Amino acid sequence: MMKQNDLLTQWLTEEQAAHIHGWDFSHIRGRYQEEDNLPWDYGRLVRQYLRPESRILDIDTGGGEFLLSLGHPYALTAAAEGYPPNADLCRRTLLPLGIDFREADGGGPLPFPDRSFDLIFNRHGDYDPREIFRLLRPGGVFLTQQVGAENDRELVRLLLPQEPPLPFPKQYLFIAREAAEACGLTVLEGQEAFRPIRFWDVGALVWFARIIEWEFPGFSVEACRDRLYAAQAILEQDGVLQGTTHRYLLIARKAES
Repeated sequence: MMKQNDLLTQWLTEEQAAHIHGWDFSHIRGRYQEEDNLPWDYGRLVRQYLRPESRILDIDTGGGEFLLSLGHPYALTAAAEGYPPNADLCRRTLLPLGIDFREADGGGPLPFPDRSFDLIFNRHGDYDPREIFRLLRPGGVFLTQQVGAENDRELVRLLLPQEPPLPFPKQYLFIAREAAEACGLTVLEGQEAFRPIRFWDVGALVWFARIIEWEFPGFSVEACRDRLYAAQAILEQDGVLQGTTHRYLLIARKAES
């Protein structure tokens, strides 16, 4: 069992390291686990709807990591990202390839012409269903995997002295479905899932909580030290710290005419 001062030093080091480029969680790879048993496979589904001639758009692309993994022709590929550090990364990595990258917040107007895309996809980012309808060509498909409203709440309660309100209280499948249909899209598929998220050391959870700051508002090692010691006691007893993720999937199509 580590001494409290040693633990505190370790946690402060993790807090200092809590910076990412794109959406890269490799810093805690092997120290936590999530999204390994969803009832759908986002990447497989995107590839299922992808055609060689498709013009595609990735909204809130992060650093373009997933987009590039598709190997789609760059001349038919577009991306949008609004978070400035990620947008800078995209300008350095996507634009030189010939990908049509635009810095823009997925939840607002997107600087692309009407009826530009056959396939639009979005993983864990904001979007406006009215913009999706505008940007899709007739027969085009929109596919999104979203973080639900109740994501990580056990972990939030574990770390914070007082539980904050849900950061995104409208993030439920039934609301997303209604919004898509209200804009004229036909929902092809919708699924919702609650699955475990596990941490095997408290330092990894510290890093995670600092990165996902909207779920853990006000969290810091100093402010939540007692809660971290309590989490360490649970870890030493149970061998794991566990919470629950909330995810949903929505696939919708624009009518042919």
